[in-house]
Amino acid sequence: MGNYILALDQGTTSSRAIVFDRQGQIAAKAQHPFRQIYPQAGWVEHDPMNIWHSERLAASEAISDFAPGDIAGIGVTNQRETTILWDKNTGEPVYNAIVWQCRRTAELCEQLKRDGLTERVENATGLLIDAYFSGTKIRWILDNVPGARERAERGELLFGTVETWLIWQLTGSHVTDYSNACRTMLFDIRRLCWDEELCAILDIPMSVLPRPVGNSEVYGYVRADIPGLEKLAGVPVCGAAGDQQSALFGQACFAEGDAKNTYGTGCFTLMNVGAQPVRSRAGLVSSVGWHVNGQTTYVLEGSVFNGGSTIQWVRDELQLIQSAPEINTLAAEVPNSGGVVLVPAFTGLGAPYWDMYARGALLGITRGTNRAHIARAVLECIAYQVTDLMMAMRQDAGCDITRLRVDGGASVSDILLQMQADLLRIEVDRPTMVETTAFGAAALAGLSCGVWRDLNELSGLRHSQRVFRPERTQSECDQEYRLWKRAVGRAADWIEH
Repeated sequence: MGNYILALDQGTTSSRAIVFDRQGQIAAKAQHPFRQIYPQAGWVEHDPMNIWHSERLAASEAISDFAPGDIAGIGVTNQRETTILWDKNTGEPVYNAIVWQCRRTAELCEQLKRDGLTERVENATGLLIDAYFSGTKIRWILDNVPGARERAERGELLFGTVETWLIWQLTGSHVTDYSNACRTMLFDIRRLCWDEELCAILDIPMSVLPRPVGNSEVYGYVRADIPGLEKLAGVPVCGAAGDQQSALFGQACFAEGDAKNTYGTGCFTLMNVGAQPVRSRAGLVSSVGWHVNGQTTYVLEGSVFNGGSTIQWVRDELQLIQSAPEINTLAAEVPNSGGVVLVPAFTGLGAPYWDMYARGALLGITRGTNRAHIARAVLECIAYQVTDLMMAMRQDAGCDITRLRVDGGASVSDILLQMQADLLRIEVDRPTMVETTAFGAAALAGLSCGVWRDLNELSGLRHSQRVFRPERTQSECDQEYRLWKRAVGRAADWIEH
């Protein structure tokens, strides 16, 4: 059997392929960006063939130095919620992929809320009704692409999120893993099956839906006729998970109360809540984390709209810094923000506030405020928002959060992670190997095909690069957090409506 696992990490702006060895180290990788399509304000699309070709190219390059038989299995992780419909016979997409960021179905979502479906959707799916999720995107394609609904009702079309599309291209199997299925607004997270009534409400023929499957099992074998991937012919595709759940798995957050935060453009915080889904009372969503060896693990998830993008704003719009890492140098020039608080509600506030009418605010400025104070306030506001999410999770889950494992671009900032440890009063743990999303998919595949034995062995592959522990006094941190809450109150509901 091969000693390597290939992870296909299909993201929003690029397709990547990473080969991991048995020690969980990177043996090879390749990456290809692809085109973003913006047909009108608030609409975001991708060309599905572009997604497949760029991922195939990345995979072909990543395995170029390996011999046939070296790769034991393939894992797939993906941008979640992005929606594709295609002809089951020709493989031809009927429309561009509608990307998770796309807001075109916002009015349909408002109508569903007016129809009193909020409770019904939340009970079954763990989600809030929002244009973010796939269900209303499928409906839009069926209603707006000529002939699509008729073809779907004749059983000629297939739907998939991105992992489904890639697995179908690789193997011909039409499946979706539970962690992606549960982001559609059509999936019952307790019964682990499609909800017939919700499909009927959204007028989606169930014949288009893929078969829901676990996250670590064989879905099919790579076809022999894929250009550039001949070396992979017959290799099992045997692990899949949406990107955020994959990162949680890749961070070895296997115990109830384990949590991770990805400091990306936004921030995504996920917490392992164990074998039963937790109904959020604090504006979070519940999802399937993974289903491995017959056991389902559930998560609570919260998202912050503006994390690393706040640093980009300081660089590009305010031009206070030339490059993102410079924010740390500048912030280190002062011991604190001098009472300055930034609320980065540029596009409203995400969890746990869900205030689309909030707008950004810079408060507490005095004549003595300088660039360094503002830089420090930028890093603080990222840490405060993650603290908001973690407080909501503590409240919802009713169990202690034992530690926070971190990844993503802004996690390189020592100042930010020290702030985070001080505010949360727990250890914040940054790993040596930062490709946690891709490794999560590799780990799921490797468990399935026998490269790794069990979760204990996977835990042993994760190594901490640095662990941050609380240093400042709790009373000092509490006082600053109260100031943040006051500032959020000032920024809330700013736009008249």
